[in-house]
Amino acid sequence: MKESYTHGHQKPVLNAHQQRTIDNSAAYLRPYLASGMNLLDIGAGPGSITADFARLTGRVTATEIGEEELNLCKRHFLDKGLTVEQGISAKFSVENVHHLSFANNNFDVAHAHQVIQHVSTPIQALTEMARVVRPGGYVAIRDADYESFFWFPTSSKISRWRELYLQVARNNGGEPSAGRRLLSYARQAGLSGARFTTSTWTYTGEEAQQLACSWAERLEQTVLGQQIVERGLTSIQELQEVAQGWREWGSQPGALFVMPHGELLWQKP
Repeated sequence: MKESYTHGHQKPVLNAHQQRTIDNSAAYLRPYLASGMNLLDIGAGPGSITADFARLTGRVTATEIGEEELNLCKRHFLDKGLTVEQGISAKFSVENVHHLSFANNNFDVAHAHQVIQHVSTPIQALTEMARVVRPGGYVAIRDADYESFFWFPTSSKISRWRELYLQVARNNGGEPSAGRRLLSYARQAGLSGARFTTSTWTYTGEEAQQLACSWAERLEQTVLGQQIVERGLTSIQELQEVAQGWREWGSQPGALFVMPHGELLWQKP
């Protein structure tokens, strides 16, 4: 299996990811953050959560898998005026989470949001995150659990979407239901005493409709849909039918979608 990023970085994906904040995506970690902390954000994406971290701690290092991806975060910081003049120390580095270039005991926090589900060797990733955190610092991970997603009204097309997504994500070397596995990963990586919690993203009303449009567009306009078809998992016609099924579901009164997540917090002895 070749490890790759299933979602890609096209506009429909970025539009969704830019809605992420500490409040909706890292609330479990916020009580442990303080001004002056040195925080490593792995897989920063478009940088919205990273920027929130920077405002709280003043010191962040954002990483991504390539320069093009990292530039998304850099641009977000510039757009938000998060500069040295504003009291922000921000560094940016192309990194592989399996082999981080940073020294041992370097950061107060190593954070990863929706990253571990995409890597082929999560135990090695957690081991590396633990290595670069100083004693007393934290490893913080939050990941979705796709097999736990639920929605109403029922939709055979959305059920088919999940089936296709699970197939392509696993074909890419990831585990889309990593959320339920985080505590097991931590134990295998030697992170004893890790705390496991859960939280959800819940979509109703206009947010459910926006979610439906987002996933429909991802199937039609991003590498996700391309991978599904190119790997023979379905036809273009069925993919279009699934996308339309998302839109029809989102337009129904009372539409509800819930995405459970696992959260791992470990303090280094």
